Amino acid sequence: MGEKGVKPFGSRVLGCTAMAHWCRSRWRWGPLRMLARSPSFLSFLLGSLVVSSLVGLAYFWVVVSAFRHSDSPIFGCRPDSEGSWSIGIYYGKSPFSLSPIELQENRSNGNSSAWPVANPVLTCASPSKAGYPSNFVADPFLYIQDYNMYLFFETKSTTSMQGDIGVARSVDQGATWEFLGIALDEQWHLSYPFVFNYQNQIYMMPEGSKKGELRLYRATKFPLEWTLENVLIKKPLVDASLIQYEGYYWLFASDFSQFGSEKNAELEIWYSRSPLGPWNQHKGNPIYRSDKSLGARSGGRLFIYGGSLYRPGQDCSGTYGRRIKMYKVEKLNKEEYIEVPVDLGIVKSKKGRNAWNGIRYHHLDTQQLSSGDWIAVMDGDRVFSGDSSRRLLFACTNFLLVILLIMFLGFVIGALNCFLTPRFCVTPTRRNESPWFRSHPHFNWKVRRYLSGMNRYGSSIRSRINPKNCSGVLVLCFLAFISVVSICMAVHFLFGGNGAEEAYAYRGQYSQFTMVTMTYEARLWNLKLYIKHYSRCESVREIVVVWNKGNPPNLDEFDSAVPVRIRVEEVNSLNNRFKVDPLIKTRAVLELDDDIMMTCNDIEKGFRVWREHPERIVGFYPRLIDGSPLKYRNEKYARGKNGYNVILTGAAFMDSEFAFNKYWSEEAREGRDFVHQSFNCEDLLMNFLYANSSSDRTVEYVHPAWAIDTSKLSTAAISRNTQHHYAIRTKCLSKFASIYGPLPQQSQFSSREDDWDK
Repeated sequence: MGEKGVKPFGSRVLGCTAMAHWCRSRWRWGPLRMLARSPSFLSFLLGSLVVSSLVGLAYFWVVVSAFRHSDSPIFGCRPDSEGSWSIGIYYGKSPFSLSPIELQENRSNGNSSAWPVANPVLTCASPSKAGYPSNFVADPFLYIQDYNMYLFFETKSTTSMQGDIGVARSVDQGATWEFLGIALDEQWHLSYPFVFNYQNQIYMMPEGSKKGELRLYRATKFPLEWTLENVLIKKPLVDASLIQYEGYYWLFASDFSQFGSEKNAELEIWYSRSPLGPWNQHKGNPIYRSDKSLGARSGGRLFIYGGSLYRPGQDCSGTYGRRIKMYKVEKLNKEEYIEVPVDLGIVKSKKGRNAWNGIRYHHLDTQQLSSGDWIAVMDGDRVFSGDSSRRLLFACTNFLLVILLIMFLGFVIGALNCFLTPRFCVTPTRRNESPWFRSHPHFNWKVRRYLSGMNRYGSSIRSRINPKNCSGVLVLCFLAFISVVSICMAVHFLFGGNGAEEAYAYRGQYSQFTMVTMTYEARLWNLKLYIKHYSRCESVREIVVVWNKGNPPNLDEFDSAVPVRIRVEEVNSLNNRFKVDPLIKTRAVLELDDDIMMTCNDIEKGFRVWREHPERIVGFYPRLIDGSPLKYRNEKYARGKNGYNVILTGAAFMDSEFAFNKYWSEEAREGRDFVHQSFNCEDLLMNFLYANSSSDRTVEYVHPAWAIDTSKLSTAAISRNTQHHYAIRTKCLSKFASIYGPLPQQSQFSSREDDWDK
């Protein structure tokens, strides 16, 4: 027995031990239950989830939606781990001087306002809108029959998620294509539809490696009906191409059963007296086996030019189908094969993901036309292989990080107060003493030390994240910053698409426009930023700089993805903006001030709307001119009246042929003189000239997600005094109305089904 009021040593050990066991069991098995009962934890968790959701929505609304492609939805064209391949067409005097269709003369289509037609000429939308939903189209092969061109290609079905062979037809030398249907559909994946003619029969040799054999099909009713003719080689060969050369048919293919570094790096050659077989292996097989960058895997049809044989191959280094490499075959016989690389001659776009083939192009079929010129089809992609899967992984990782951060903070706030100090070791009665604890008195000391350590570390953590002191505020701000960044990145990767600001097709076709901006030497820094940004927009063909005053800069000062042309003017006049320029090769012109910065996505929307109505001025800054007398007011007034009848041409699309000729016509002379005298109002004059030439609607508005006026960041603004500027423009309205008559009737906002004019 101990002294009165003092508990026995064994009881103290057992009490501490029991409490330690209780603490540890609660800590190990019941933290979630304990946290769930903590009001501070629940409040923090709920608040954090609400704040994170609001941050994600705000980021989506302000940033992601501004760059998100919002074309009319169709069943197809979904994100695919294999990519978003599409097909373009090229022309040239030789297979090594090919240029895209948009750079050719007379390749236009007025039905789609495509002046000129631009690549890609065939996308996933073509089969999808015809009732054959597709995620991408690739591996194109041409078959030319009289004046018709047939294009066979792989189309990735969204229902079976495997490749089928589709076919399209063109009757205008490749400017427009009509999707005819599915030419070949098997139970396994098909691609690379090598089509050729032999003894007046049309054959197709598609890749079907999952079947484990190379098959040959014959057309029974060209181009949509085919029957199996023969199994050429019982081996899983991919991308098989053949050509007749020096008395033999030669077949180039890759064995897809290889693994590791040999995947996409192997090349085999087979030969035969007939394309129907039998086929014999080349003695040097495999020709290549280990380096993916060598272009071992076939990249299209072999061809003969200048008496030499050429072979296109795929450079698969870094990603599948990175680019096409061209080889000149110097020796080919049953025992030997020698080839050397040559320059393909196709210039890669500098627009990156904004170009339809800015990241990858892995297939080329070039053929000589009866005219002696050459035509080629090539596929291209704006993303790397596995891009959609990678984006999903990044999004999930960032969402998980946000959840873990929230749980960690809630855990700290709601659970640290559960730590117990040694004084909570309650002494039980002597009946509960255990002989084991009496024989291990040092355990009491370990328990007390353990609880003291927990309390010490808990106090340290509580002090560091205490919002009442400076260090706590810094820690919480840092964690909040990490959470905000993570939630924004998660939303971006999940909903932001592939990162490209793509062009919008109209009636299945793409086109291009020329940008025109007017500036002078005091605004050179604006111009450099302007050109670097807008030259990356997909539909921009050229940027023309109207240099009104001072010494013009050198072209090498600009970082541009498209040609830049500086047109130096003798007289500093705002009329120069609309001067007739025969060097402009596109009908569509975007007049855009050098101090306005918008997203390429908004620019592409405006171009799409203009192609719907090329007879209108389509722009981004609306005004409502009304009253008696007429008075110039800002956009806020137009919004209040829910209408507009003028589009400022400092940011507007127009038909260069009509608009520029109209502006420099004799009837516009008096108005031009007034513009030159007042150094203002050239945009208002253009609106009056359009209104005077038609009784129909002549203007249309497109709402930009956001626009930045960079002139406010410098002292080079032309119209910094707003009241004086508006007063001059009001005088212009009175003058122009007396000469050219009234402006068009008011058009309402939010009248489009796509809400691009909200």
